[in-house]
Amino acid sequence: MAFARGALLVFGMVVVMLVAAAAEGGGTVCFDRVFSFGDSLTDTGNFLLSVPEDFPDPARNLPYGQTFFGRPSGRYSDGRNLLDFFGNLPTFSVSLLFAYVLLCILPSLSGSAEAFGLPFVPPYLGGGDFRYGANFAVGGATALNGSFFRERGVEPTWTPHCLDEQLQWFKKLLPSIAPSETERSDLMSKSLFLMGEVGGNDYNHLIVRGKSLDELHEIVPNVVGAISSAIKDLINVGAKKLVVPGNFPIGCVPLYLAIFPSQKEGYYDEQTGCINWLNEFTEYHNKMIQEELEELRKLHPDVTIIYADYYGASLNIFRAPLKFGFTVPLNSCCGSDAPHNCSLSVMCGNPGSVVCPDPSKYISWDGLHFTEATYKVVIQGVLGGYATPPLSETCKGGEYRVSQLHQCTDNPTNTVTYDALSSFI
Repeated sequence: MAFARGALLVFGMVVVMLVAAAAEGGGTVCFDRVFSFGDSLTDTGNFLLSVPEDFPDPARNLPYGQTFFGRPSGRYSDGRNLLDFFGNLPTFSVSLLFAYVLLCILPSLSGSAEAFGLPFVPPYLGGGDFRYGANFAVGGATALNGSFFRERGVEPTWTPHCLDEQLQWFKKLLPSIAPSETERSDLMSKSLFLMGEVGGNDYNHLIVRGKSLDELHEIVPNVVGAISSAIKDLINVGAKKLVVPGNFPIGCVPLYLAIFPSQKEGYYDEQTGCINWLNEFTEYHNKMIQEELEELRKLHPDVTIIYADYYGASLNIFRAPLKFGFTVPLNSCCGSDAPHNCSLSVMCGNPGSVVCPDPSKYISWDGLHFTEATYKVVIQGVLGGYATPPLSETCKGGEYRVSQLHQCTDNPTNTVTYDALSSFI
């Protein structure tokens, strides 16, 4: 498949840059493992592991997972998600260059994390071997805690495992994989911490409950503050390399296109067909995040903090979908026969839903999440330039820069009643 070969070549180019960078730094290792936090965009099974086995979540069944795994894998996609492709970034010293070229670049590999020498990052709640990192992301998770929403008249029906609880999981795990201070210091310095995307659900949960744009703007400083605090908390434990993504252009999400139609002039972007006010709100959030990260870099000049521009990388696809092989940009592949193949009453995986014959031609999988093909292009874009500073610079062994934590003190119990949509977003 030409697209897969092209993606592999791009990843190969990044690999070569990283090897060269390692050579400059005396053959040091870039990073050995990935620790990930976030929501359904990077969840690899934690949500399903956190609820009873009879909980009717759509990702529990096919067609979720059909493209790559051939079975449901706990991911909210037809195959792999953002974390799976992010985990592709190879980690080795110069001495492994030739072995890597022979084993990984020359063969016609699929581009999976396995093909690039790293296994898929396992979900924390599944237990097992965390030598190569752990994924703490949970579908439906927010940056802010449940009490924050209750104080604003919204009763959380989504997962209680917010960003702070995910960080507490990491701190609980750390002594078991790095018992001594020396081991801990080494592990933290040679790990990559992927902070999301997280925060999008803080807005999504309010949007689907009819909250106004003004109400959304009011909580942006709180969301950004929670993410900033989480980053500082990891730095205090010893993190040296962090990637903090921005939010995606939610005005292009089929579900929102379906539930917020309008005939107003200028409501939709002429080039993409996306909803302007939703994308403008996302731009506002991303601007606030970037400003906060710049301040954190000044406070922590010895740590690298990278802003991953998921917004720019994905909007680039919506502006020229055919360039990337997508023929259906604003409809979901799996859903109903409603506008944009998406409705709240018949979601993907539920009775009455249908699946398109070729998910790789669709940007959206289920109206809220991307297809595997889109996730691949987004991460390809981030590795190729939609990041500040560029990801290739993290392995030069020179100066590192970056980013404490909004406490989720709810201590929620498992008695919470989830609604079916809440894990979905």
